Amino acid sequence: MLQRIQTIWTLLAVLAAVFLFITGQDVDVFGNIPVIDISCIALVLIGALSIFSFKNRKRQILLNTFSIIINVLLIGVLAYWLLNLSGGIQIPEKGIEPVFPLIAVICLFIANVYIRRDERLVKSVDRLR
Repeated sequence: MLQRIQTIWTLLAVLAAVFLFITGQDVDVFGNIPVIDISCIALVLIGALSIFSFKNRKRQILLNTFSIIINVLLIGVLAYWLLNLSGGIQIPEKGIEPVFPLIAVICLFIANVYIRRDERLVKSVDRLR
């Protein structure tokens, strides 16, 4: 069902990826390779697939875990980008791009907690039959 709490947390993670796509247009990490754009599009697609596969909770957990891994790699790439910019590490001057993957990781972790809770509930109900 789409009205579950884990759907809202997954949707917040997808919105964080969209906001990173919008604000990360000036990020140039590896030259002309659009690493941020490609990973943001992949995160949105994986998140949408995770939201609409609500009948298969194991797939949702797998997709959310895969999204967490991509977001952690994005945090590393964006931290590398921030450290290599000139002028020190003053976050307000340099942008908030690394905050969005961090928010997404937290939201996806919370979504996985609720998905596992639902899985345990379904298994306990199956035992009663």
